Amino acid sequence: MITTSVTNFRKNIYNILSQTIKFNEVVNINTKDGNAIILSEEDYNGLLETLYLSNIPEVKNSIVEGLNTPIEECLEEDEVEW
Repeated sequence: MITTSVTNFRKNIYNILSQTIKFNEVVNINTKDGNAIILSEEDYNGLLETLYLSNIPEVKNSIVEGLNTPIEECLEEDEVEW
């Protein structure tokens, strides 16, 4: 995460936004009135998708079940059918 002041952000807006877009680098901009976060569109869409999926009970239960499955019971990578 990049943390910067609003003054520094204004001076370097192009470079900072390029890092955010190319490398998914989150930016925390500090101001006297509070802070703001800048995310790449890819990260933002990923967060929205995660929130959406976590609100579907069947999907949430499947994820929790997968997390609780011992590694010995999991399939090898080459055995997974995509």
